[in-house]
Amino acid sequence: MSDLSEVVDSYMERTEGLKTFCDRGLRTERYDGNVVLMVVDAAFDSIGLNYFNSIVPKVLEFEEKLVKDGNVQSLKNLCNLPREQVEDIWANKRSWNVTTSVASYLSELGESRGLDNRLALRTWAKNASLYNWQEDPIGKIHGVGLTTYQYLRMMGGVNTVMPDKIVKRVIEEILEKAGQDMPTEDDVEFVETVDRIAFLTGYRSIELCWMTWLVQSEGEKIRMEKFGDVLGRI
Repeated sequence: MSDLSEVVDSYMERTEGLKTFCDRGLRTERYDGNVVLMVVDAAFDSIGLNYFNSIVPKVLEFEEKLVKDGNVQSLKNLCNLPREQVEDIWANKRSWNVTTSVASYLSELGESRGLDNRLALRTWAKNASLYNWQEDPIGKIHGVGLTTYQYLRMMGGVNTVMPDKIVKRVIEEILEKAGQDMPTEDDVEFVETVDRIAFLTGYRSIELCWMTWLVQSEGEKIRMEKFGDVLGRI
């Protein structure tokens, strides 16, 4: 049995640069602070495709074709964007509904409180409950599960974790190596477990979350080595 901190350290030492990326995330500065792209990222990711190989390229294509030309500059623009204009980029109807529904709610929240898009996302995230997430206006959107909900909270500045299958697998592996018995099956309990691991090891939950994806192998390299440059872009 190894010490929990030693086991976590052995994973984290393979993810140089991760802290800086997470710092940006917690400041809601991913995608150069473009909340439109953060919402598109989270919504496209909601259907469970490979993040770096499938989702990120599509988000960047969306940016190139629909953001840089000036058509989609705000969440209000995004929620009013006809699906026909994005079909050549992204054809999945359910996740596009997530995109426009989240954008609509956050846009209306911002307008009602005099907030820009960034502050609207941060205000929602700060007040959004993990425990009553299904009662939240965003949690009620068809296609938004707890993983997508948590991802949006993370981009809104909340230091937390997504209970997706890869994150769970790696965290369970860490606990097994360290001889620790903590609950991981229930999604909410899993989030609490990662918070506890973070407290015990001196890392942040958001760092542990991203680490689990970045230590996965892609060919002969781990994702941190293969996609490290991409993190600076997104």
